[in-house]
Amino acid sequence: MDNILFWIIFNAFVLLLLGLDLFVFHRKEHEVKIKEALLWSLFWIVLSLCFNALIYFWQGPAPALEFLTGYLIEKSLSVDNLFVFIMIFNFFKVPLKFQHKILFWGIIGALVLRAFFILVGVALIAKFHFIIYILGAFLVFTGIKMAFSHGDDEVHPENNPLIKWVSRHMRITKAPVGGKFFTKIDGKWFATPLFLVLIMVESTDVVFAADSIPAILAISKDPFIVYTSNVFALLGLRALYFALAGIMQLFHYLHYGLSVILVFIGAKLLLSDIYHIDMRYALLGVGGVLAISVIASLMFPKKEEDLPEPPISE
Repeated sequence: MDNILFWIIFNAFVLLLLGLDLFVFHRKEHEVKIKEALLWSLFWIVLSLCFNALIYFWQGPAPALEFLTGYLIEKSLSVDNLFVFIMIFNFFKVPLKFQHKILFWGIIGALVLRAFFILVGVALIAKFHFIIYILGAFLVFTGIKMAFSHGDDEVHPENNPLIKWVSRHMRITKAPVGGKFFTKIDGKWFATPLFLVLIMVESTDVVFAADSIPAILAISKDPFIVYTSNVFALLGLRALYFALAGIMQLFHYLHYGLSVILVFIGAKLLLSDIYHIDMRYALLGVGGVLAISVIASLMFPKKEEDLPEPPISE
């Protein structure tokens, strides 16, 4: 009963934060400037660390370390995924002032999706132990594939099955209608291009979750720890996007670091019954790889002509 109460309190707290974010601090659509984004990023990071401290005093150092490691992995994977958001917004020519709203509702959907994946994943691992080997092999494969992708994968929204289905079965306006997802014209309801963008963001999160959920399940089998570390990483995703949108192209070696992390976490799962890797060393390894990839990106920048297009501001 207490465990259910913790889940209810935590989710109520998250919904309160999201409500304040959308209906108080961002009730008027506007272009989020870097200073505002950095302050919000700092707020979400500090809040996450405060929750991490709460777990430390509530459940002990081991769960707290699992939360911090899971949070760092999810946050790192999120940074790489932000490149995809830029490409989606540029493809649909979405102005910055509308991007916050799309990311907000995209994250609401992601939270529901992640909760389902986590609960199912934990239940399956508890019932069928061999699944950890499947997840481990999948992470190793994903890491290797990411390393050889060179970070140049393009997004083709026009080929997305959901976009095709919605385009065939719904009336869609040719031009955006302010920041609305739906609008009424001559007594008939129409979806707007922003709704297609939201569908694209939500559908890509399914792909993102396929990487991040197995990675965090390799760190902890406690669904509350896995879920909360995911939630806090996702809550800060919008602010992180606007803070880094103009400079994310500088981190061109990040996907190599992430590929190493996924291979490492996958190997940790595969070897879990033979050799246990101390969580402190796992955290140091993840942090070290990320630091090296970021430093290498700054020391050896890409040529200007190889950089992707920045997000649209108008």
